[in-house]
Amino acid sequence: MAATIVRSPKLSLSLPPPESTTSNLPSLNQSFFTPLPKRRRCISIYACTAGDQSNSAFGGEIKKGQAIELNKVNDENPYEFNAKDSPNPLPRPLTSADLSNMASEGSRLRVAYQGVRGAYSESAAEKAYPNCEAVPCEQFDTAFDAVERWLVDRAVLPIENSLGGSIHRNYDLLLRYRLHIVGEVKLAIRHCLLANNGVKIEDLKRVLSHPQALAQCENTLTKLGLVREAVDDTAGAAKYIAFSKLKDAGAVASLAASRIYGLNVLAQDIQDDSDNVTRFLMLAREPIIPRTDKPFKTSVVFSLDEGPGVLFKALAVFAMRSINLTKIESRPLQKQALRVLEDSVDGFPKYFPYLFYVDFEASMADQRAQNALGHLKEFATFLRVLGSYPSDSGIA
Repeated sequence: MAATIVRSPKLSLSLPPPESTTSNLPSLNQSFFTPLPKRRRCISIYACTAGDQSNSAFGGEIKKGQAIELNKVNDENPYEFNAKDSPNPLPRPLTSADLSNMASEGSRLRVAYQGVRGAYSESAAEKAYPNCEAVPCEQFDTAFDAVERWLVDRAVLPIENSLGGSIHRNYDLLLRYRLHIVGEVKLAIRHCLLANNGVKIEDLKRVLSHPQALAQCENTLTKLGLVREAVDDTAGAAKYIAFSKLKDAGAVASLAASRIYGLNVLAQDIQDDSDNVTRFLMLAREPIIPRTDKPFKTSVVFSLDEGPGVLFKALAVFAMRSINLTKIESRPLQKQALRVLEDSVDGFPKYFPYLFYVDFEASMADQRAQNALGHLKEFATFLRVLGSYPSDSGIA
């Protein structure tokens, strides 16, 4: 059946796009776990100091006179975040107390995720950082931005799903931003069919959800004969159904979303494959110090010159040291002209430049990993360590 696109209302952290950081990226000879120098920059933050925070969490407006300007120092170019620029501010805006507490020991971490309340990403953030303050962001870019600009402490974002594969947008953003992977968390995805009170399965004509969620429930939705409509995220679909009081439409979302938006669960575990797991990355401004007393994983990205056996040689640096690769992903090298060779036909390029993202089971504190990357650097045209972090073997 043909799918139509519906944009659901969502909470957003609206920020101007930063300058691209794809140039002058650090190479291997720069210690990837050396903290970045403190930078001075002024961020003007307009934050709500009063009012019902539960209303704010659902996109309530900040009234005039309720905002104060806060200053935070950082180096380089000034950035400005003004709540008046967007009618949808953060659910719990930063206050002067937040800024001081964030620097203190044992403070409650603010963790960004993509989506609205009830999203699977929110559950992943709470699994990664129990008792954190989960901050919803409209787009993946916004979550990266929020960490880089000190508006939140961490971000937890999906990178791959066992059924749907890689989330390519986040691979590209890992290179664009200078954040570090400091951990991973795996979450079992269990989809539910939700609807408003009084609505039965036979009343439904259509169902809304994220395209991947709809694809993961293909068999069930086909049997029900429902028209599928794609929206930005699963919890956003549940919120839209509830707030619009729709009687002919349901949503594929989490059990948590049903509780938050007061929807009935018409069916549970409607995914076609029970082994449906999403892997999320935990991102921070500063890397963690790698260790060897527990299982670690390291993620790198590199590019190679074109030539026979070049990729084989790159992967062999790990094989010859008995380092297991758990993931390899290729992405087009953006912002670089396609290479047109002299023997190309009609001016079309003979090949495209690519980046290769690789995850392997070893800590950067392990001499084998250092030797492997030192060897790779001898013929790689670009190499960057994205993070060395503890492996997550548990699924919840």
